[in-house]
Amino acid sequence: MSEDNHAHNHQEAEHKHDGSNLSGKKIFWVTVLNATITLAEIIGGILSGSLALLSDAIHNLSDTVAIALSYVANKIAQKPKNAKKTFGYKRAEILAAFINASVLLALSIVLIVEAFKRWQSPEIINGTLMIIVASIGLVANFISVFLLEKDSHENLNIKSSYLHLISDTVSSVGVVIGGIAIKLWGIVWIDPLITVLISLYIIRETFHVIKTTVNILMQSSATLDYEGIKISIEKMDKVKNIHHVHSWMTNEKTIYFEAHIDIEDMQLSEAEKVCEKIEQFLKENYGINHVTLQAEVDKCCDKSMFKE
Repeated sequence: MSEDNHAHNHQEAEHKHDGSNLSGKKIFWVTVLNATITLAEIIGGILSGSLALLSDAIHNLSDTVAIALSYVANKIAQKPKNAKKTFGYKRAEILAAFINASVLLALSIVLIVEAFKRWQSPEIINGTLMIIVASIGLVANFISVFLLEKDSHENLNIKSSYLHLISDTVSSVGVVIGGIAIKLWGIVWIDPLITVLISLYIIRETFHVIKTTVNILMQSSATLDYEGIKISIEKMDKVKNIHHVHSWMTNEKTIYFEAHIDIEDMQLSEAEKVCEKIEQFLKENYGINHVTLQAEVDKCCDKSMFKE
């Protein structure tokens, strides 16, 4: 297979794998709906005095930004590689996710602090307004979930946003119930309680995102069964040893893998067949997108699996 054809097929496979053909109209309307919910809940939270509405607004804001950034970053990630960006633009998604998650983490901590202050000094809350605004948010979330349901089965980014929208729907139900409790029984302490619960959920989700994005940006090794890879490859015909392995990720889906392969003395054409077999094995069994193998015959003195 020629190098040009190999590169073309590689790019085509990546394109299909990343699910780049996202529905721009659906993303646009989901973003508009969530932005509207966020604005309504911020205004409603201020007017009604409900921290729970404000925390739900932050929750919706996180998903509004995440969905919009997911779509924009997805488009940026499709830009072709060039001399300055030989790995392409895939980390646009990772940078966007890291910034978004960091801001949300800070906002959630502020809301928890405010909730504890509210516990110590309860304020009058307009339960009726709280119920109306939260109900609007609930309906809009249902519509957003419906719009993304189909695409969520085909694209990991959208699936993530889809699951967050489902959690938004659940949190909106919580705020509605809180509003009813405040209106009927005057239980004002339920407002800061809902605020803390929603904020803790956001912190848990954002912490996972921050941890993952930092690992990718720091070029931490991909999570693979390296011992299993070593055993399987060294069982292959004409392969003596695999060593000096490096792996990293450009985004949450794209894994790069490089290694030295110690093989028996043979012609270059035969060595290429061995490398192709190893490359196919890594792609099919471990989902590794990019494989670079250096075939050699007793070249390296150090045959350890990992070496700088």
